[in-house]
Amino acid sequence: MASFNKVILMGNLTRDPQVRYTPGGSAVAELGLAVNRSWFDKQTNSRREETTFVDVTLWGREAEVAGEYLAKGRPVLIEGRLQLDSWDDKATGQKRSKLRVVCEHMQMLGSRGEGGGSAPGAGRSDAGESASSPESYREPAGFNEPAGGGPPDHGGDDDVPF
Repeated sequence: MASFNKVILMGNLTRDPQVRYTPGGSAVAELGLAVNRSWFDKQTNSRREETTFVDVTLWGREAEVAGEYLAKGRPVLIEGRLQLDSWDDKATGQKRSKLRVVCEHMQMLGSRGEGGGSAPGAGRSDAGESASSPESYREPAGFNEPAGGGPPDHGGDDDVPF
């Protein structure tokens, strides 16, 4: 049977990332993410909102980047997978479990003023602007202009078809 485990979340950090290192030298960061959902409740005729708090684990270079550039309140997009952690509670002896997201890709959102770091797309190795980007595209002179250089003469307002 086929299975698929993919999570995409966008929200704000609830705390500063906590970065640790394994004995083997791999970086591990733990973050808390608050994801808001809003809707209109027809029964109460009011706007409602709920917040879901999600624990996220990052590994390797992304963990180091999170520790260096992210801070509480900063918006971030996380792509990853769900993982179920299970343990025995030492105080009560009960079996406990918790779902967490293991991050496979992180994208910082917002501007530098929102908790530090860089804007989306910063740090990419694109040399110059792409010729297809709207900011750098310029139409050639005379493009989409009628012959003669000016707007076509339709002979007055009486010929308007509406």
